[in-house]
Formats: sequence, structure tokens, C-alpha cells
Amino acid sequence: MTLQSMTGFARHTATHGGGDGGETRIVWEVRSVNGKGLDVRFRLPQGFEGIEPQARTALARHFSRGNFQAALTVERLDARADVALNEAYLANIMAVSERLRAQYGLAPASIDGILALRGVLVEPEEAEDEEARAGLEAAILSALEGALDALAEARRAEGCSIGLFLAGQVDRIAELAQRARSDPARSVEAVRQRLAAQVALLLDAANGLDETRLHMEAAFLATKADIQEELDRLDTHVASARLLIGAGGPIGRKLDFLSQELNREANTLCSKSNAASITAIGLELKAVVDQFREQVQNLE
Repeated sequence: MTLQSMTGFARHTATHGGGDGGETRIVWEVRSVNGKGLDVRFRLPQGFEGIEPQARTALARHFSRGNFQAALTVERLDARADVALNEAYLANIMAVSERLRAQYGLAPASIDGILALRGVLVEPEEAEDEEARAGLEAAILSALEGALDALAEARRAEGCSIGLFLAGQVDRIAELAQRARSDPARSVEAVRQRLAAQVALLLDAANGLDETRLHMEAAFLATKADIQEELDRLDTHVASARLLIGAGGPIGRKLDFLSQELNREANTLCSKSNAASITAIGLELKAVVDQFREQVQNLE
């Protein structure tokens, strides 16, 4: 399975009918952005609200995460040019207009303004039987599948780019962990020299200190500052990240959790470090992990 980004856009157009029954153009526009779960909002023309449950189910089959907006346009290509006047609706509007004019001294409503109101002018619609209506709704849902397929492809294309970046960041994390592991500052001789210098300074600064006790405390602190456990856990997390990225699919949540663990090890490595070179590696590691986590937020 490939990785999917949660960001994408698709537009799909289809036609339905033709001949004596007339032809209808169906247009779906679907876009998605990052989201913690699966959140879908539909914008459907009046009269087509009934398809929303099926459309929602179709989208859930394709995707598991993201905020989605899906807009449907249905246009009858052979619609007649003449229009009808909704006289009852117009009469109500004129009555309200006259009352407002008399009560507040407003200027009379213009003909253009009145005719522009939704519902005043209506296109005559041919009666649809149940079979024709069901056929149109089936065509709309079929067109939605085309839009969702296109959106999934767009999300996969971006997900592939993100996956390549994440794989590179994981390699970088592994490289930095290895640099820390082999850093000369971690050698036994380097640690011994640092401890000896620190003990000598303390002995010079204060007479009467127990030299044996001081050496024991220094050895304890050196053991506490060792970063081997952090390096071992980094290796484990790197292996897990590579497996997840290689497997693909909706792994965004798992990688996000893993990035938090990577960040925790980087922080601990910096706090335990008693050498400037190790601290520098830890800071660089934190920067790489931050970049890793930022891109993980875009994955499904």
C-alpha cells in the first residue's frame, strides 16, 4: 500500500440521459485537508439531499482521515429558456415591500431587484417518474466514485513525495545516532580525563573533601550521564519507522506517535550529554525530528 496525503482536490464531470429524455451534466468537486478524524461536509442542490447518506458511505470506503468538502452541480443541458412567474410568492414579497415602505419610508423596490430574488422566477420542470429519478441519482453516485478515485490518486501522489522525504529524515536520524555512538567524547579515556579534571578542580577548591567518596560520586554521575539506552531506543524507533513507511496505508497516527518518542530520546540525549560534541548532535537530531513530525501531520 502507498502513503496518502490528507490534502488534495479533484473535479469529475459526467453526463446522464440524452435523447427524448434530455441530457444532464453532473459535476462533483471534492477537496480534502488535514484532520484528526473523518469529517465530511456536502453542498448539494435543492432536491438532492436524499443522496447524502449514500455519498457519505462512499467517501468513507475510500478514506479514513481528513476534512472533506464535496460540492455537487446538476445542470439540465436541454433546459427550456422560458421561465414562469411564481405569482403567489411574488404577491407576498410585494405586500411585505409595501408595508416596509409605508412604515419606514423606504424607496419602492425595483423590478430588477424583485426579479433577482430567488424563487420569483422559476424554470418549468418536467415531471420525473420514480424510475427516471432513481436513474439520475445512480448516475450522480457513480460520478462521485469517479471524483473520489481522482482525489485518492492526487492524495497518493503527494503521499509518495512525503514518504520519500520521511524516509530521508529517518536515514538522517540513524546517521546522527551512529555519530553520537562513535563520538570520541564517549570513549573510556575521554570520560576518565574529564572526570579526573573535575575531581582535581574540586580537591583544589576545598580542603578536607573525602577523595575516595568524591571519586565514587564522579563515577556514579558518569554512569548516569551515559546515553547508550537512548541510542538503543533510537535504533528501535528508526527500524519501526522504516517498517511503517515501507508498509504504507493509513499510518499517520502511528508515525505521529513515533515522532513523539523520537523527540523524547533527542531531548534526553541533550540533557544527559556532558560533552559539547554530543550536545551538538542532539540539537541537530531534534531539528530533524521536528521536520519529520511536521510532515507526518499531512499523512492519512
